Amino acid sequence: MIISPADIPLAMCIIPDHEILESLKGGILKIDPYSPEGLTPNGYDVRVSEVRLAGSDQTLKEGVVAVPPMSMFYVSTMERVELPDDMAAQLWARTSWIRKGFLVGLGKVDAGFHGTLTFTVFNASSVPVEVPIGSRFVQIVFERMHSKVSMTYEKRSGNYQNQSGITLGPSKKP
Repeated sequence: MIISPADIPLAMCIIPDHEILESLKGGILKIDPYSPEGLTPNGYDVRVSEVRLAGSDQTLKEGVVAVPPMSMFYVSTMERVELPDDMAAQLWARTSWIRKGFLVGLGKVDAGFHGTLTFTVFNASSVPVEVPIGSRFVQIVFERMHSKVSMTYEKRSGNYQNQSGITLGPSKKP
């Protein structure tokens, strides 16, 4: 059997900078607040909005946070993202933070997700590391899917849909 190119489904692909801008201008993708400095050739760098050290109830939203060595902490983004039904995203730690000793728990952002993002981070270094509020922290890499999903994140589980700020547990559903 001979397969023609028309028989092969379109593959998922990473969205380049100019298509990210087009998607933002057309309202297909939303990043709020958007900063032109965050745009990368194949993604967007989200910034630190707040930090909370593990075991603390205090959430820091301004200045610089000194993260002790060998400690876990949480970060939320300034940016709220809204993905359409045919777009997912990967999250990647910026290498400048990895070089300082941070290990970042990251994953995928599902199609249809709306909200800020929360990351779990571990300072594996032997020294305190300073994290300025507002600094670029994680790159979000958008992926176009070859078709819309049959059920968006919100409809499938939606545990963190519309989250704002550091969110450690799923939202309570009615």
